Amino acid sequence: MSLTLRPESDRPREKLLAGGVASLTDTELLAAFLGTGRAGRCAYTVASDLLAHFGSLRALITAPQHAFTQVPGVGAVRYIQLQSALEIIRRHLAEPLYRQPVFHAAESVTEYLRSELRDCPQENFGMLFLDSQHQLIRFKTLFTGTVNSAAVYPRELVRAVIACNAAAIILVHNHPSGIPEPSDADIALTREVSAAMGLIDVSVLDHIIVGDTICVSLAQRGLM
Repeated sequence: MSLTLRPESDRPREKLLAGGVASLTDTELLAAFLGTGRAGRCAYTVASDLLAHFGSLRALITAPQHAFTQVPGVGAVRYIQLQSALEIIRRHLAEPLYRQPVFHAAESVTEYLRSELRDCPQENFGMLFLDSQHQLIRFKTLFTGTVNSAAVYPRELVRAVIACNAAAIILVHNHPSGIPEPSDADIALTREVSAAMGLIDVSVLDHIIVGDTICVSLAQRGLM
């Protein structure tokens, strides 16, 4: 059914304006984002097909371009729009970290890191580069590995810190398994990097492991 033939109270955009965004189902929310369909298929139908194909919003938004554009009614432009929307969300989550010390915004830090790394299929290792006030300069992924490991070279980390003129750092990596328990290798690497950073008077404040639903801080575990 065309959206124009649906009762006004059932049209996603009108429903959003009347009841707020939380009142929409996943299909309605996606239809409101798409705005229009294609070739006689309304936005609601395309949204429904997308969710049926991928099984969930999370699977949909993390799908690679070739998989996303296989669904009739969407193409590269829709994929670009969706990825742009996700990047807007990531940058929104990062904003508090630029305005206050990261340890005053611990929840914001973990939300931001989960948005960056939770859905990565490979292990990624990066750093939060911080200034002397422990405010965020930038986050950068530095090494990408396999589903269960990533080769990390402390010398390259030191080089990146100097290039960014950081006064302190937080190490970050994800566990694609979704379970963020630190391994012996994680602990050993943390201590090795801390020793290397000590030579250039840069503090390693924490090592955060990103899982599916939670993040684990090695500093809070007393493993630094």
